[in-house]
Amino acid sequence: MRPSPVVTHLTQEDLGSREPVIPRVAQMLRPYRGKIALVLVAVVASAALTSIVPFLVRAVFDDALFPLDGSAPDLGLLGWLVAGMCVIPIVTAFIGIGQNWLTSTVGNSAMADLRGDLFEHLQKMELAFFTATKTGAIQSRLANDVAGVRTVLTDTATTIVQNSVTVTAALVSMVVLSWQLTILTLILMPLFVWLQLRVGRRRQRLARRTQESLSEMTAITEEALSVSGILLAKVFNRSPQEVARYREANQRQTRLQVEQAMTGRTFFAVVQTFFAITPALIYLVAGWIITGSSVIGADTLTAGTLVAFTTLQGRLQMPLLQLMRVSLDVQTSLALFRRIFEYLDLEPAITERPGAIALDHDAVRGRVEFRGVWFRYPEPRALSGTIDRDRFGDSGVRIEAEVERPEGPHWALQDVSLVVEPGQLAAIVGPSGSGKTTATYLVPRFYDVTEGAVLIDGHDVRELTLSSLADAVGMVTQEPYLFHGTIRDNIAYACPDATAEAIEQAARDANIHDRIMSFPEGYETVTGERGYRLSGGEKQRLAIARVLLKDPAILILDEATSSLDTETERLVQEALERATRSRTTIAIAHRLSTIQSADVIFGLADGRVVEQGTHEELLDDPDGLYARLYVEQFSRRGGPRTPYDERRADVSL
Repeated sequence: MRPSPVVTHLTQEDLGSREPVIPRVAQMLRPYRGKIALVLVAVVASAALTSIVPFLVRAVFDDALFPLDGSAPDLGLLGWLVAGMCVIPIVTAFIGIGQNWLTSTVGNSAMADLRGDLFEHLQKMELAFFTATKTGAIQSRLANDVAGVRTVLTDTATTIVQNSVTVTAALVSMVVLSWQLTILTLILMPLFVWLQLRVGRRRQRLARRTQESLSEMTAITEEALSVSGILLAKVFNRSPQEVARYREANQRQTRLQVEQAMTGRTFFAVVQTFFAITPALIYLVAGWIITGSSVIGADTLTAGTLVAFTTLQGRLQMPLLQLMRVSLDVQTSLALFRRIFEYLDLEPAITERPGAIALDHDAVRGRVEFRGVWFRYPEPRALSGTIDRDRFGDSGVRIEAEVERPEGPHWALQDVSLVVEPGQLAAIVGPSGSGKTTATYLVPRFYDVTEGAVLIDGHDVRELTLSSLADAVGMVTQEPYLFHGTIRDNIAYACPDATAEAIEQAARDANIHDRIMSFPEGYETVTGERGYRLSGGEKQRLAIARVLLKDPAILILDEATSSLDTETERLVQEALERATRSRTTIAIAHRLSTIQSADVIFGLADGRVVEQGTHEELLDDPDGLYARLYVEQFSRRGGPRTPYDERRADVSL
């Protein structure tokens, strides 16, 4: 049983730089600064052209239709003014099309970069991160969170600049026309800005809660609707409970979506109402000015000026509202950016050291040594909405290795020292939970030792490049993973450039070629999700073919023949015998019959090596771990009761 997790907080080292969000978003857009500059030019040009229209309107009234000097309407001037009023929208429309193409290109490209960087970073994370984090939660950040910032990257920046320029141009024009009416229009703006900031902070909190809820829904979907999840639910008749669990999460998501949608609606209703009644107030104030109730500006406030001003006031309303809305959207998106940057700032626990040594694949001898290895599993590093709380509770963050060596269940491996010589077949046996699989995970650096060292050909694996270490070590697990694709693609995953002949030879060596050719589509047969269209033995032999194609110097077999029928086990065992030729092999097996010919057998109990030797040597100690396991297995099958009887009978398990 694992100990209770010791809770610490994520440190600055764990999370990286934690720079402010906005500068980091700006940094993302640096590769596209040329296109962004063109967007800004288009925005300024469009806003400048639009701001000319109200002055053309004033000229239509005061100079063309109703000249202030009382002369007849000037139809020639009117024609030119009308032509200008028609041309400007056409020009701005074409500018808008180009601007939209540029912003869409920049935004979607930046989002693709962000999604790619996040996926690449996740590929670098250690195995412990994925064992502690729900797959659905990871998928949610990669898909939903990145998609949630699409609007900010594609439209928001342009909207802010465009509306800011438009508002600035409109305000300057309004002041030129009548500063008194401008003050009336903007008198409540400070209050609106203050309210908008309050609403924005609430929207940020709601956005984070909504995305965390969406992550939970994605995790439930991924678990319940996978092949394994559906099979499990049907076997135990848990479908109604899974539906209820999903409905509960769905209702919580709905409540948060509604709350987020309604937040700020009252605020915007007040703002829109104010802007709607402002023209009426402007007409009233204009009346006071014109009738002499106020002499300030009476000589400049003409009918054309009033029409132009209300036109500008109408044009000011939408940009201001959009700026307020987009400000809320930005604050909402900042919460999503922070969730994405949380992952990007999380430093992988397994990293390549500067000056790491690259093993020559063809020169690797395959000597494996454990030198005083102590290991304990690190506690998971928690991020909001990602930790698998069903397994780890609500604590959950990284714990640094302690210097002391507490006895008991805290240590998965304790002072393990062993050597596997090049070309040897070494077997590791022991009861469940003794540390067999844990020991094999340290060789390819799925985890790093807490103390001591694991060496390959005399090199500490922590001093080797990750790629050369991965090339040197191959693994066949008890439950091999096949992705949804063809048999050929699944085998070639180990070596994408492999020829058809090499793939087929690997399949022959794995005793699966004839079975593949019996399928109507042969090597183009689709395996289905996780290979569920194939039997357990077929999947196991495909996994062996894949590792044979890789041709590693060191091969790890983790109970590769367990839970197979006799005939399938024979086929798999023959394939494994071919796979172990001329390479170092470390095999974990519960069926001791499969490792009788091993060059050396290590017995593990409670994370310690308690014995080692050959099959015959270990049977000579009837009180030893291996002999006891052997007698127990053999007696369950109805054979001789002692290892001596079994040896005399010369009967194979």
